[in-house]
Amino acid sequence: MTSSTAIHIVRPSQFDAGTAQTPGSERCAAIGPALGIPSAIWGGLFEVAPGSRTGIHHHGEQETIAYVLSGSCEVRWGEKSESVARAKAGDFIHVPAFLPHMEINPSTQEPFRWVVVRSTPTPIVINLPDDIWP
Repeated sequence: MTSSTAIHIVRPSQFDAGTAQTPGSERCAAIGPALGIPSAIWGGLFEVAPGSRTGIHHHGEQETIAYVLSGSCEVRWGEKSESVARAKAGDFIHVPAFLPHMEINPSTQEPFRWVVVRSTPTPIVINLPDDIWP
C-alpha cells in the first residue's frame, strides 16, 4: 500500500503554519504536500483574532470552501468593498477564484475559526495593497 492509498490522520501538533499567510490572520495546513500527503486539494484552519481584520487578498485560480467552526465574521468584497456577508458558527462560505476580499472579526472577545478546503493542493494567497479600496 502506498501513502496515496492510505488514510491519514493529522493531529493539531502536526499542522504546518509555514503555509501562505495574509496579515491579520493565521493559516495552518492540515492536508497538503508540505505534510507529505499527496492530495488534489488543500485543507487547513484559518483564524482571525478578536477585533482584527485581514488584509485584502485573493486566492488566484483557487475556489475556497470554508466551514465556520467558531465565532462570527464579516466578509467584504467588490470593487470598493461594497458587498458584505456575515457568517457564524455552523455556516459554510464559498469564495470564488480571483475574488479580492477581506475577513473581519467583529467580536472583541473571541477569534473566529474556519475549516478551509481549497481546490488545488498548495494554497495560493495574493495579498493586495490596502489602498485598492477607498
